[in-house]
Amino acid sequence: MLRTALRNVLAHKARLVMTALAVMFGVAFVSGTLVFGDTVGGALRGAAAKNLDGVAVSVAYEAASDAPRTEPGKTRTPLDDALAAKIRDVPGAGSVRPSVNGSATLAAKDGDPVGGDTPWANLAANYAPGKDGKDPRYPVKQGRAPAAAGELALDAKTAERAGYRIGDTVRFATTGPTLKKKLVGLVSTTDPRVTAGGTLALLDTATAQRLFVSPGHYDEIVIGAAPGADETRLAADVRKLLPEEGAAVSTGTELAQEQATQTEQSTKALTQVLLVFAGIALFVGVFIIANTFTMLIAQRTREIALLRAVGASRRQVVRSVLIEAGLLGLGASAAGFVLGLGIAKVLPSIINSAGAGLPSGPLVIAPGTLLAALFVGVVVTVLAAWLPSRKAARIAPVEAMSTVDAPPPARSLVLRNAFGAALAGFGLLVMVYVTTLDDPEATGLMIAMFGAGLFLLGLILLAPLLSRPIVGLAGRITYSLFGVTGKLAKENAQRNPRRTAATASALMIGLCLITGLTVSANSAQRAVAAEVTTGNAADYRVTNSTFDGGLDTDAVHKLERVPGVTTAAPLASAPLEIDDGLGIINGVTTKTLPAVTDLHVTNGSLTDIGPGRIAVSTDWAQQRDLALGDTVKGSIGSEFEPGGQKPVTFKVVALYEPNKTVTDAIGTLDDVLPYATGKKLDTILVKADAADERLQTRLRTALGNSPLLQVQDKEQIVAVEAGSVDTVLNMMYGLLGMAVLIAVLGVINTLAMSVFERTREIGMLRAIGLDRRGIRQMVRLESIVICLFGAALGIGSGVFLAWLNSGVAGGGLSSYETVLPWPRLALFALLALVIGVLAAIWPARRAARANVLEAIHAQ
Repeated sequence: MLRTALRNVLAHKARLVMTALAVMFGVAFVSGTLVFGDTVGGALRGAAAKNLDGVAVSVAYEAASDAPRTEPGKTRTPLDDALAAKIRDVPGAGSVRPSVNGSATLAAKDGDPVGGDTPWANLAANYAPGKDGKDPRYPVKQGRAPAAAGELALDAKTAERAGYRIGDTVRFATTGPTLKKKLVGLVSTTDPRVTAGGTLALLDTATAQRLFVSPGHYDEIVIGAAPGADETRLAADVRKLLPEEGAAVSTGTELAQEQATQTEQSTKALTQVLLVFAGIALFVGVFIIANTFTMLIAQRTREIALLRAVGASRRQVVRSVLIEAGLLGLGASAAGFVLGLGIAKVLPSIINSAGAGLPSGPLVIAPGTLLAALFVGVVVTVLAAWLPSRKAARIAPVEAMSTVDAPPPARSLVLRNAFGAALAGFGLLVMVYVTTLDDPEATGLMIAMFGAGLFLLGLILLAPLLSRPIVGLAGRITYSLFGVTGKLAKENAQRNPRRTAATASALMIGLCLITGLTVSANSAQRAVAAEVTTGNAADYRVTNSTFDGGLDTDAVHKLERVPGVTTAAPLASAPLEIDDGLGIINGVTTKTLPAVTDLHVTNGSLTDIGPGRIAVSTDWAQQRDLALGDTVKGSIGSEFEPGGQKPVTFKVVALYEPNKTVTDAIGTLDDVLPYATGKKLDTILVKADAADERLQTRLRTALGNSPLLQVQDKEQIVAVEAGSVDTVLNMMYGLLGMAVLIAVLGVINTLAMSVFERTREIGMLRAIGLDRRGIRQMVRLESIVICLFGAALGIGSGVFLAWLNSGVAGGGLSSYETVLPWPRLALFALLALVIGVLAAIWPARRAARANVLEAIHAQ
């Protein structure tokens, strides 16, 4: 039986090639994902380890949890030159390198900010030369290190991105005004934040201290161990020199372990997501494998019956088919693993094109990855072939041999339909239950996914039943357009509902997921756009890209003087606590607010806002049981700000509908600004008298064109808030594309094997007058009908699931509602049509080239 299985694999190479490809692509996705995760993790760990090379002990500044925020350049840490000198005298201490770390956003040579949307990745530090005049963290590649207040060095990649060369004047900003310094050198670094897409600017130590801490102070002291010294003992000796609060000691080993943990967490989530899509691709492949072996067994009925007649038991027949499947899975898995290495190689660059900033590194191939790839491929193939093997074992020798030319009897679909209906119904009940939850987007995601999975499984089981009306409707169209060939195509597709359903289900799964994601993403984008623009009547929004940067109050007057500006309205914000409930109060000027916001006042008047008098949103009023005319007591400000919290008493003079622009409450600028972060404005809303493409540039210029400035019109605001949805959606399209590709292979495989089964029938059609063009058209139309059936199920179920799970997909967006993207849905239907045409090219050509006489006499 083993030899029989081997011969069957070799005898049916052409018929098994598409199945092998399906297994190969699925395994390639799995192995590529695993290698990708190991490679990225290894690259991050390698960069982190190299960055920690020579670090035995680190002493870092640790601010107290209740310490008020200090302004940049005025933070007096316990890490100073005196402490550094004491550490140098500790036995076992080698190099001692005091460090200053901060953030600086550069302006490129053309004026645009470099990494303006990711200020947290725009690093700045001091260049701390040792006795040899070099800082080992930042080897100089060109030029020299910064040594004076007017100089700086850049990471070589940063300089290339910004377009700077040595000798150029570089503009940058930290939190204050724009600074200019001369570029004197280019360095390299292994800091993972920089190698992953961030920027790096190096300053002399005195300048870095003035900008980020305070003169004579540092935020970290890095200590290297002398030869033979123990880092644990060294850390203990250093700890004795430190004050009780304000400094934390870590050994190099502890830092490496911490970074390794962070690396694992950062790559684990992405790897898991990719494995989910790999699982989807393999699940789609199951239909192709099962279809292939079912058709092969039908075509080998006489052969299997002969084996049974000469003494083969049912168990041996099952074993033979499973061995055949195992050999196929093993060979395809090996090829898939090799292809997966290529996927792992190109995947980081594809993800980095979306701004992920993953580091590059050599491929890391763990032995477990190879074993997992082979195991997954073989197991999936064998499991998919198990039911067909059971069917083969039930062939009765005498009956099968005496009815070799008769079609197999149709099996009842009653049990399958009943089970499918039960599964689909239970899945619907689960998803309906999620809609009754108070907070479905937080607690119901996994439940909703489980319900959707059950519904899809039920739909797959019901597909043979659904194929009759849907394929019948499509057949009427093909008959009216193409005549006899259209009718033959319909009858061929309806001849075996199970086979048609299995072929269409593979395509249905991919299109269902793509459609569901598209509908949800489109609806979310619409909701985000509505929320970020609701209540905002301004033409431009001016902000600072740093978390605590803010805008100076004199920026309002500068913008008001810009030609084309009619109104510049300042907004400041501060925490407001009333009855143990925390909210945000916005400080405004009541004269300019109506011009830039679209507030709907339900009670009172905004003109009554003044010192000690506020307006609150109706939602916040309901939560705090506030009404018009109430006098409330609470506190304003944050304990982390220099001014701390202050008890306040406010009178509610107006109520307005919830508004994203001014959030919970509105007060005067004088009441709020002293308690805002850094006593600065959060936002300035600008109203223009007419559309002017150059106004945005003039607004930036009026404020010094700092790289930290963000001047955005409404379209740009929406793009920032909702643009990531498109990026994620496009990535999902790419990942689901593998499942669709495997589904296409399934259509090709089914058609090709179906053509082989119908060799005599095709010969008879040729003999009675159907020409080769008609044969090609018949096979092509059959492919199109099957693909359109899969598209109807996939697109329909995807829209339905997106609508039913809108509570989860909305993610808490109050204005979320399901909006169908008709152009994209039409594109998906067109895609199914194109797939049908392309998948039929080879089978149709093969059918048309068959010799008439040989086909008629085929057994």
